[in-house]
Amino acid sequence: MSNANLKQRKDAATPRGVGIMCNFYADRADNAQLWDVEGKRYIDFAAGIAVLNTGHRHPRLIKAIEEQLQRFTHTAYQIVPYESYVELAEKINQLVPGPGDKKTAFFTTGAEAVENAIKIARSYTGRPSVVAFNASFHGRTLLGMALTGKVNPYKVGFGPFPSDVYHTAYPNEQAGVSVEDAKRALKALFTSALDPKNVAAIILEPVQGEGGFNVCPPEFMKHLREVCDEHGILLVADEVQTGFGRTGKLFAMEHYDVHADLTTMAKSLAGGMPLSGVCGRAEIMDAPAPGGLGGTYAGNPLAVASALAVIDVIKDEDLLARGNELGKRLQERLKAIAKDVKNIADIRGLGAMIAAEFKDPDTGMADPSFVKTVQERALEQGLLLLSCGTEANVIRFLFPLTITDKIMDEALDIIEEALRG
Repeated sequence: MSNANLKQRKDAATPRGVGIMCNFYADRADNAQLWDVEGKRYIDFAAGIAVLNTGHRHPRLIKAIEEQLQRFTHTAYQIVPYESYVELAEKINQLVPGPGDKKTAFFTTGAEAVENAIKIARSYTGRPSVVAFNASFHGRTLLGMALTGKVNPYKVGFGPFPSDVYHTAYPNEQAGVSVEDAKRALKALFTSALDPKNVAAIILEPVQGEGGFNVCPPEFMKHLREVCDEHGILLVADEVQTGFGRTGKLFAMEHYDVHADLTTMAKSLAGGMPLSGVCGRAEIMDAPAPGGLGGTYAGNPLAVASALAVIDVIKDEDLLARGNELGKRLQERLKAIAKDVKNIADIRGLGAMIAAEFKDPDTGMADPSFVKTVQERALEQGLLLLSCGTEANVIRFLFPLTITDKIMDEALDIIEEALRG
Protein backbone atom coordinates (compact mmCIF):
# COMPACT_ATOMS: atom_id res chain seq x y z
CA MET A 1 0.00 0.00 0.00
CA SER A 2 1.39 3.42 -0.97
CA ASN A 3 0.64 6.90 0.38
CA ALA A 4 -0.20 8.08 -3.13
CA ASN A 5 -2.78 5.33 -3.60
CA LEU A 6 -4.37 6.10 -0.25
CA LYS A 7 -4.56 9.79 -1.10
CA GLN A 8 -6.46 8.98 -4.29
CA ARG A 9 -8.90 6.86 -2.30
CA LYS A 10 -9.22 9.55 0.37
CA ASP A 11 -9.96 12.29 -2.18
CA ALA A 12 -12.65 10.14 -3.77
CA ALA A 13 -14.27 8.95 -0.56
CA THR A 14 -14.04 11.79 1.98
CA PRO A 15 -15.00 15.50 1.86
CA ARG A 16 -12.45 18.29 1.52
CA GLY A 17 -13.85 19.94 4.65
CA VAL A 18 -11.87 17.45 6.74
CA GLY A 19 -8.53 19.17 6.33
CA ILE A 20 -5.44 16.94 6.22
CA MET A 21 -1.99 18.21 7.17
CA CYS A 22 0.23 15.26 6.21
CA ASN A 23 0.53 13.58 2.81
CA PHE A 24 1.29 10.19 4.36
CA TYR A 25 -0.82 7.61 6.20
CA ALA A 26 -0.11 6.10 9.60
CA ASP A 27 0.61 2.40 9.92
CA ARG A 28 1.87 2.02 13.50
CA ALA A 29 3.14 4.14 16.39
CA ASP A 30 5.04 3.84 19.64
CA ASN A 31 5.49 6.52 22.31
CA ALA A 32 6.75 9.63 20.43
CA GLN A 33 7.29 7.95 17.07
CA LEU A 34 5.08 6.76 14.23
CA TRP A 35 5.65 5.01 10.91
CA ASP A 36 3.72 5.46 7.68
CA VAL A 37 2.46 2.72 5.37
CA GLU A 38 5.69 2.90 3.39
CA GLY A 39 7.82 2.41 6.49
CA LYS A 40 9.10 5.96 6.96
CA ARG A 41 9.57 7.02 10.58
CA TYR A 42 8.43 10.32 12.09
CA ILE A 43 8.88 11.96 15.47
CA ASP A 44 5.43 13.08 16.60
CA PHE A 45 5.34 16.63 17.99
CA ALA A 46 1.63 16.87 17.17
CA ALA A 47 0.47 14.04 19.45
CA GLY A 48 -2.98 13.90 17.90
CA ILE A 49 -3.40 17.61 18.76
CA ALA A 50 -2.36 17.31 22.43
CA VAL A 51 -4.15 13.99 22.97
CA LEU A 52 -1.09 11.84 23.64
CA ASN A 53 0.60 13.29 26.72
CA THR A 54 1.27 9.68 27.74
CA GLY A 55 2.50 8.80 24.25
CA HIS A 56 1.28 6.37 21.61
CA ARG A 57 0.22 2.97 22.97
CA HIS A 58 1.49 3.25 26.52
CA PRO A 59 1.70 -0.36 27.80
CA ARG A 60 -0.40 0.38 30.88
CA LEU A 61 -3.15 1.92 28.79
CA ILE A 62 -3.14 -1.05 26.41
CA LYS A 63 -3.39 -3.43 29.36
CA ALA A 64 -6.30 -1.51 30.93
CA ILE A 65 -8.24 -1.39 27.64
CA GLU A 66 -7.62 -5.08 26.93
CA GLU A 67 -8.84 -6.08 30.39
CA GLN A 68 -12.02 -4.04 29.98
CA LEU A 69 -12.47 -5.43 26.46
CA GLN A 70 -12.80 -8.90 27.96
CA ARG A 71 -15.63 -7.77 30.25
CA PHE A 72 -17.90 -5.49 28.17
CA THR A 73 -17.49 -2.68 25.65
CA HIS A 74 -20.77 -0.80 26.01
CA THR A 75 -23.96 -0.66 28.02
CA ALA A 76 -24.74 3.07 27.84
CA TYR A 77 -23.98 4.34 31.33
CA GLN A 78 -27.44 5.88 31.54
CA ILE A 79 -29.03 2.46 31.02
CA VAL A 80 -26.73 0.10 32.91
CA PRO A 81 -24.10 1.96 34.96
CA TYR A 82 -20.67 0.59 35.91
CA GLU A 83 -18.21 1.12 38.74
CA SER A 84 -15.30 2.40 36.62
CA TYR A 85 -17.26 5.52 35.61
CA VAL A 86 -17.94 6.26 39.28
CA GLU A 87 -14.32 5.58 40.22
CA LEU A 88 -13.01 7.94 37.55
CA ALA A 89 -15.46 10.65 38.64
CA GLU A 90 -14.26 10.26 42.23
CA LYS A 91 -10.64 10.68 41.11
CA ILE A 92 -11.38 13.70 38.91
CA ASN A 93 -13.34 15.35 41.73
CA GLN A 94 -10.24 15.12 43.92
CA LEU A 95 -7.83 16.26 41.21
CA VAL A 96 -9.60 19.30 39.75
CA PRO A 97 -8.47 22.42 41.67
CA GLY A 98 -10.94 24.28 43.85
CA PRO A 99 -12.55 23.93 47.27
CA GLY A 100 -15.71 22.06 48.27
CA ASP A 101 -17.48 18.97 47.05
CA LYS A 102 -17.43 18.37 43.31
CA LYS A 103 -19.17 16.13 40.80
CA THR A 104 -18.16 15.03 37.31
CA ALA A 105 -20.08 13.92 34.21
CA PHE A 106 -18.40 12.27 31.24
CA PHE A 107 -19.02 12.72 27.54
CA THR A 108 -17.14 11.88 24.33
CA THR A 109 -15.51 14.95 22.77
CA GLY A 110 -14.16 18.29 23.92
CA ALA A 111 -16.94 20.12 22.11
CA GLU A 112 -19.50 17.99 23.96
CA ALA A 113 -17.88 18.89 27.27
CA VAL A 114 -17.99 22.59 26.42
CA GLU A 115 -21.64 22.47 25.32
CA ASN A 116 -22.64 20.61 28.46
CA ALA A 117 -20.74 23.09 30.64
CA ILE A 118 -22.81 25.89 29.10
CA LYS A 119 -26.01 23.86 29.58
CA ILE A 120 -25.13 23.32 33.24
CA ALA A 121 -24.27 27.00 33.74
CA ARG A 122 -27.55 28.13 32.19
CA SER A 123 -29.53 25.60 34.23
CA TYR A 124 -27.87 26.67 37.49
CA THR A 125 -28.07 30.43 36.97
CA GLY A 126 -31.29 30.65 34.99
CA ARG A 127 -29.51 33.06 32.65
CA PRO A 128 -29.01 32.84 28.87
CA SER A 129 -25.85 34.77 27.93
CA VAL A 130 -22.25 33.58 27.68
CA VAL A 131 -19.04 35.58 27.29
CA ALA A 132 -16.05 34.09 25.45
CA PHE A 133 -12.82 35.59 24.15
CA ASN A 134 -11.24 36.64 20.90
CA ALA A 135 -8.82 34.04 19.49
CA SER A 136 -10.46 31.26 21.53
CA PHE A 137 -11.32 27.78 20.32
CA HIS A 138 -14.11 25.73 21.88
CA GLY A 139 -15.09 23.20 19.21
CA ARG A 140 -16.71 22.71 15.81
CA THR A 141 -20.33 22.14 16.85
CA LEU A 142 -22.71 25.07 16.32
CA LEU A 143 -22.43 26.28 19.92
CA GLY A 144 -18.70 25.50 19.92
CA MET A 145 -18.27 27.64 16.80
CA ALA A 146 -20.37 30.41 18.33
CA LEU A 147 -18.04 30.45 21.33
CA THR A 148 -14.88 30.21 19.21
CA GLY A 149 -13.22 33.55 18.57
CA LYS A 150 -11.73 32.80 15.14
CA VAL A 151 -13.68 33.00 11.89
CA ASN A 152 -11.48 31.24 9.32
CA PRO A 153 -11.68 28.28 8.89
CA TYR A 154 -14.04 27.42 11.72
CA LYS A 155 -17.04 29.69 11.07
CA VAL A 156 -16.96 30.39 7.35
CA GLY A 157 -20.24 29.41 5.71
CA PHE A 158 -21.75 27.75 8.79
CA GLY A 159 -23.93 30.47 10.29
CA PRO A 160 -26.25 31.52 11.74
CA PHE A 161 -24.94 30.57 15.15
CA PRO A 162 -26.67 30.27 18.52
CA SER A 163 -27.51 33.63 20.05
CA ASP A 164 -26.54 35.18 23.40
CA VAL A 165 -22.81 34.57 22.87
CA TYR A 166 -20.52 37.59 23.18
CA HIS A 167 -16.78 38.02 22.66
CA THR A 168 -14.28 40.29 24.32
CA ALA A 169 -10.53 40.88 24.29
CA TYR A 170 -8.04 38.34 25.66
CA PRO A 171 -4.75 39.77 26.97
CA ASN A 172 -2.03 39.22 24.38
CA GLU A 173 1.14 41.27 24.45
CA GLN A 174 2.16 40.29 20.91
CA ALA A 175 -1.22 41.48 19.62
CA GLY A 176 -0.97 44.73 21.55
CA VAL A 177 -3.68 43.86 24.07
CA SER A 178 -2.62 44.56 27.65
CA VAL A 179 -4.34 43.32 30.79
CA GLU A 180 -5.77 46.81 31.28
CA ASP A 181 -7.04 46.81 27.68
CA ALA A 182 -8.79 43.49 28.31
CA LYS A 183 -10.32 44.74 31.55
CA ARG A 184 -11.64 47.85 29.81
CA ALA A 185 -13.06 45.78 26.94
CA LEU A 186 -15.01 43.56 29.36
CA LYS A 187 -16.32 46.61 31.21
CA ALA A 188 -17.34 48.19 27.90
CA LEU A 189 -19.17 45.01 26.90
CA PHE A 190 -21.13 45.07 30.15
CA THR A 191 -21.83 48.78 29.72
CA SER A 192 -22.84 48.95 26.08
CA ALA A 193 -24.14 45.57 24.93
CA LEU A 194 -24.82 43.13 27.74
CA ASP A 195 -26.29 43.27 31.23
CA PRO A 196 -23.98 41.16 33.42
CA LYS A 197 -27.03 40.02 35.38
CA ASN A 198 -28.05 38.08 32.25
CA VAL A 199 -24.71 36.28 31.95
CA ALA A 200 -24.59 32.62 32.92
CA ALA A 201 -20.88 32.05 32.30
CA ILE A 202 -17.57 33.47 31.21
CA ILE A 203 -15.58 30.74 29.45
CA LEU A 204 -11.88 30.87 28.67
CA GLU A 205 -8.85 28.71 28.02
CA PRO A 206 -6.19 29.38 30.70
CA VAL A 207 -3.74 29.01 27.81
CA GLN A 208 -5.36 29.56 24.44
CA GLY A 209 -4.70 26.60 22.15
CA GLU A 210 -5.63 27.27 18.53
CA GLY A 211 -5.31 30.98 19.30
CA GLY A 212 -1.54 30.73 19.71
CA PHE A 213 -0.70 29.35 23.18
CA ASN A 214 -1.46 32.72 24.78
CA VAL A 215 -1.14 32.40 28.56
CA CYS A 216 -3.76 34.20 30.63
CA PRO A 217 -1.93 36.60 32.99
CA PRO A 218 -2.67 35.90 36.68
CA GLU A 219 -3.88 39.48 37.15
CA PHE A 220 -6.56 39.03 34.49
CA MET A 221 -7.65 35.64 35.79
CA LYS A 222 -8.07 37.19 39.24
CA HIS A 223 -10.06 40.02 37.69
CA LEU A 224 -12.40 37.56 35.97
CA ARG A 225 -12.98 35.77 39.25
CA GLU A 226 -13.85 39.06 40.93
CA VAL A 227 -16.22 40.06 38.12
CA CYS A 228 -17.93 36.67 38.23
CA ASP A 229 -18.33 36.84 41.99
CA GLU A 230 -19.71 40.38 41.80
CA HIS A 231 -22.39 39.52 39.25
CA GLY A 232 -23.19 35.88 40.08
CA ILE A 233 -21.54 34.58 36.90
CA LEU A 234 -19.90 31.15 36.64
CA LEU A 235 -16.26 31.00 35.53
CA VAL A 236 -15.67 28.09 33.15
CA ALA A 237 -12.10 26.91 32.49
CA ASP A 238 -11.80 25.10 29.16
CA GLU A 239 -8.93 22.74 29.94
CA VAL A 240 -9.48 20.46 26.93
CA GLN A 241 -5.96 21.16 25.62
CA THR A 242 -4.23 22.37 28.79
CA GLY A 243 -5.26 19.45 31.01
CA PHE A 244 -3.50 16.31 32.19
CA GLY A 245 0.03 17.57 32.56
CA ARG A 246 0.57 19.69 29.47
CA THR A 247 1.34 22.88 31.43
CA GLY A 248 3.47 21.26 34.15
CA LYS A 249 0.44 20.98 36.44
CA LEU A 250 -2.33 18.43 36.08
CA PHE A 251 -4.65 21.34 35.27
CA ALA A 252 -3.54 24.78 34.11
CA MET A 253 -5.79 26.51 36.67
CA GLU A 254 -3.38 25.25 39.33
CA HIS A 255 -1.04 28.01 38.18
CA TYR A 256 -3.51 30.60 39.48
CA ASP A 257 -4.64 31.72 42.93
CA VAL A 258 -8.32 31.55 41.95
CA HIS A 259 -10.54 28.67 40.84
CA ALA A 260 -13.09 28.01 38.14
CA ASP A 261 -16.64 26.95 38.91
CA LEU A 262 -16.71 24.46 36.04
CA THR A 263 -13.84 22.73 34.25
CA THR A 264 -14.00 21.00 30.89
CA MET A 265 -11.51 18.30 29.89
CA ALA A 266 -10.86 15.87 27.02
CA LYS A 267 -7.85 15.16 24.75
CA SER A 268 -5.16 13.58 26.99
CA LEU A 269 -7.72 12.54 29.62
CA ALA A 270 -7.88 9.07 28.09
CA GLY A 271 -4.63 8.91 26.14
CA GLY A 272 -6.16 8.59 22.69
CA MET A 273 -9.53 7.09 23.54
CA PRO A 274 -12.58 9.37 23.02
CA LEU A 275 -13.57 10.72 26.42
CA SER A 276 -14.37 14.14 27.84
CA GLY A 277 -15.79 15.48 31.05
CA VAL A 278 -17.16 18.41 33.01
CA CYS A 279 -16.31 18.82 36.68
CA GLY A 280 -17.67 21.46 39.00
CA ARG A 281 -19.10 22.32 42.36
CA ALA A 282 -21.66 19.72 43.35
CA GLU A 283 -24.60 22.12 43.63
CA ILE A 284 -23.87 23.51 40.16
CA MET A 285 -23.48 20.09 38.54
CA ASP A 286 -26.76 18.95 40.10
CA ALA A 287 -28.76 21.78 38.52
CA PRO A 288 -29.91 19.88 35.37
CA ALA A 289 -32.75 17.41 35.95
CA PRO A 290 -32.22 13.66 35.38
CA GLY A 291 -31.96 13.03 31.65
CA GLY A 292 -30.64 16.53 30.96
CA LEU A 293 -27.06 15.29 30.65
CA GLY A 294 -25.56 12.25 28.98
CA GLY A 295 -25.18 10.63 25.58
CA THR A 296 -25.21 7.15 24.12
CA TYR A 297 -21.43 6.78 24.13
CA ALA A 298 -20.73 9.19 27.01
CA GLY A 299 -18.26 7.66 29.43
CA ASN A 300 -17.52 4.62 27.26
CA PRO A 301 -16.06 1.86 29.48
CA LEU A 302 -12.97 1.29 27.30
CA ALA A 303 -12.16 5.00 27.37
CA VAL A 304 -12.82 5.19 31.12
CA ALA A 305 -10.44 2.28 31.72
CA SER A 306 -7.79 4.09 29.69
CA ALA A 307 -8.34 7.32 31.65
CA LEU A 308 -7.88 5.56 34.97
CA ALA A 309 -4.57 4.25 33.66
CA VAL A 310 -3.56 7.72 32.41
CA ILE A 311 -3.97 9.19 35.89
CA ASP A 312 -1.79 6.44 37.36
CA VAL A 313 0.87 6.83 34.67
CA ILE A 314 1.10 10.61 35.16
CA LYS A 315 1.63 10.08 38.88
CA ASP A 316 3.85 7.01 38.83
CA GLU A 317 6.14 8.28 36.06
CA ASP A 318 6.23 11.84 37.49
CA LEU A 319 5.18 13.27 34.15
CA LEU A 320 4.45 16.71 35.58
CA ALA A 321 8.10 17.16 36.51
CA ARG A 322 9.11 15.58 33.22
CA GLY A 323 6.96 18.03 31.28
CA ASN A 324 8.49 20.99 33.08
CA GLU A 325 11.97 19.66 32.38
CA LEU A 326 11.29 19.08 28.68
CA GLY A 327 9.56 22.44 28.30
CA LYS A 328 12.52 24.22 29.86
CA ARG A 329 14.93 22.38 27.59
CA LEU A 330 12.91 23.36 24.53
CA GLN A 331 12.64 27.00 25.58
CA GLU A 332 16.37 27.25 26.21
CA ARG A 333 17.12 25.84 22.77
CA LEU A 334 14.65 28.17 21.07
CA LYS A 335 16.04 31.21 22.90
CA ALA A 336 19.54 30.33 21.76
CA ILE A 337 18.35 30.01 18.16
CA ALA A 338 16.42 33.29 18.43
CA LYS A 339 19.71 35.18 18.81
CA ASP A 340 20.35 34.47 15.13
CA VAL A 341 16.90 33.76 13.68
CA LYS A 342 15.25 37.17 13.93
CA ASN A 343 11.88 35.87 12.70
CA ILE A 344 11.29 34.49 16.20
CA ALA A 345 9.25 37.24 17.87
CA ASP A 346 8.23 35.44 21.04
CA ILE A 347 8.70 32.16 22.92
CA ARG A 348 6.03 31.45 25.50
CA GLY A 349 4.03 28.88 27.39
CA LEU A 350 3.71 26.95 30.63
CA GLY A 351 5.39 23.63 31.37
CA ALA A 352 5.42 21.59 28.18
CA MET A 353 2.83 23.80 26.46
CA ILE A 354 5.37 25.83 24.50
CA ALA A 355 5.03 27.85 21.31
CA ALA A 356 7.12 30.21 19.22
CA GLU A 357 5.59 33.15 17.34
CA PHE A 358 7.10 34.40 14.10
CA LYS A 359 7.06 37.88 12.60
CA ASP A 360 8.87 39.49 9.67
CA PRO A 361 11.86 41.22 11.32
CA ASP A 362 11.64 44.16 8.89
CA THR A 363 7.92 44.88 9.01
CA GLY A 364 6.92 43.42 12.38
CA MET A 365 3.97 41.72 10.67
CA ALA A 366 2.90 38.11 11.24
CA ASP A 367 4.96 35.69 9.13
CA PRO A 368 2.86 32.57 8.39
CA SER A 369 4.93 31.81 5.30
CA PHE A 370 8.03 31.32 7.44
CA VAL A 371 6.06 28.99 9.72
CA LYS A 372 4.96 26.93 6.73
CA THR A 373 8.54 26.72 5.47
CA VAL A 374 9.78 25.54 8.88
CA GLN A 375 7.02 22.92 9.04
CA GLU A 376 7.94 21.62 5.58
CA ARG A 377 11.66 21.46 6.40
CA ALA A 378 10.97 19.62 9.63
CA LEU A 379 8.60 17.17 7.95
CA GLU A 380 11.21 16.36 5.31
CA GLN A 381 13.49 15.34 8.18
CA GLY A 382 10.77 13.33 9.88
CA LEU A 383 9.35 15.69 12.51
CA LEU A 384 5.67 16.67 12.78
CA LEU A 385 5.01 20.25 13.89
CA LEU A 386 1.65 22.03 14.21
CA SER A 387 0.91 25.69 13.59
CA CYS A 388 -1.67 27.80 15.41
CA GLY A 389 -2.54 31.44 16.05
CA THR A 390 -5.19 33.64 14.45
CA GLU A 391 -2.74 34.40 11.63
CA ALA A 392 -1.12 30.93 11.54
CA ASN A 393 2.23 32.44 12.52
CA VAL A 394 2.84 30.32 15.63
CA ILE A 395 4.39 26.85 15.96
CA ARG A 396 3.27 24.78 18.95
CA PHE A 397 5.31 21.87 20.23
CA LEU A 398 3.10 19.04 21.50
CA PHE A 399 5.55 16.23 22.18
CA PRO A 400 4.42 13.37 24.46
CA LEU A 401 5.62 13.85 28.02
CA THR A 402 6.92 10.27 27.83
CA ILE A 403 9.36 11.04 25.01
CA THR A 404 12.87 9.68 25.61
CA ASP A 405 15.86 12.01 25.94
CA LYS A 406 17.40 10.53 22.81
CA ILE A 407 14.33 11.22 20.66
CA MET A 408 13.87 14.67 22.21
CA ASP A 409 17.45 15.61 21.39
CA GLU A 410 16.99 14.39 17.83
CA ALA A 411 13.84 16.49 17.50
CA LEU A 412 15.53 19.60 18.89
CA ASP A 413 18.30 19.24 16.34
CA ILE A 414 15.74 18.99 13.54
CA ILE A 415 13.91 22.07 14.87
CA GLU A 416 17.13 24.07 14.91
CA GLU A 417 18.05 23.01 11.39
CA ALA A 418 14.53 23.78 10.13
CA LEU A 419 14.61 27.25 11.72
CA ARG A 420 18.06 28.12 10.49
CA GLY A 421 17.35 26.82 6.99
